[in-house]
Amino acid sequence: MKYLTMLALLLAHPLLAAPLSYNLNAQQVADDTWFVEGKTEDFSFENGGNIVNTAFISTGDGVVVLDTGVSRRYGEELRQLIEQTTSEPIRLVINTHQHPDHFLGNQAFSDVTIAALGTTREQIRRHGDSFAENMYRLVGDWMRGTESVVPNQTLEPGIFEMGQHRLEVMSLTGHSGADLVMLDHTTGVLFAFDMVFYQRALTTPHTPGLEQWGREIEQLRELPFRLLLPGHGPVVEGHLALDQMQAYLQWLDTTLTEAANSGLSMTETMQLPIPERFSSIALHQIEFERSVFHLYPHYEEAAFDGKP
Repeated sequence: MKYLTMLALLLAHPLLAAPLSYNLNAQQVADDTWFVEGKTEDFSFENGGNIVNTAFISTGDGVVVLDTGVSRRYGEELRQLIEQTTSEPIRLVINTHQHPDHFLGNQAFSDVTIAALGTTREQIRRHGDSFAENMYRLVGDWMRGTESVVPNQTLEPGIFEMGQHRLEVMSLTGHSGADLVMLDHTTGVLFAFDMVFYQRALTTPHTPGLEQWGREIEQLRELPFRLLLPGHGPVVEGHLALDQMQAYLQWLDTTLTEAANSGLSMTETMQLPIPERFSSIALHQIEFERSVFHLYPHYEEAAFDGKP
């Protein structure tokens, strides 16, 4: 009977029958620059939470790592991948913002400098443990041994040089309230991370506002980049991802404003049609519904305040 029970579990969850592995792959996208692309899916046991993009730069004076992934296991596999790709030591790890799929791999890099914006450090200090607990519930055994590690250094906005690379750190707020974006002036690569989603619907639980996010997308347009690395979705040349982001943000803001002004309920708003031009964006329906849940009370309040 015990054998039959175990067999049933294995059949129900085939990944349990084999060691868990993310099978990460590094794609070289520019000189000294590699991109590790995640799936454009929601969190699940099947993908282990590997829905996030990470990246690293071999500067000539050590490696800079951009985000560490969703779990200790992801971080360990990412570090192994970096060591297989370049002989340079890892000098600096950067956490771009507070969301768990971007920093819960920090344990694998605890022997090197892990830096983030000051606000991001405080956000992770306050909320990191609860983020980790929630990820355990979402993806299960993939998270085994994962604990929140707070970045140990504050990274200030500005330009710094490392090896042969001239790197500029910028502090934005549109996605999470504290969003680090980095431009490599040497290669023209913009590490936009979750300020930009491409071919995957954006998430809104901590945005200070869609208008603010849209204004900061406009700021990104002014930067001299040729290649953009989003936080979710494929690497993209030029402004295509910014165009998609701007169009979606404007549509979402207008839709929620008009719905609130018309007195629609949250449930009625969730049932509104999504334009065909966004049909190719992964998870567009579920993330629209989540955004209504996250943001609609604010729009209802604004509509109520604006009535005579």
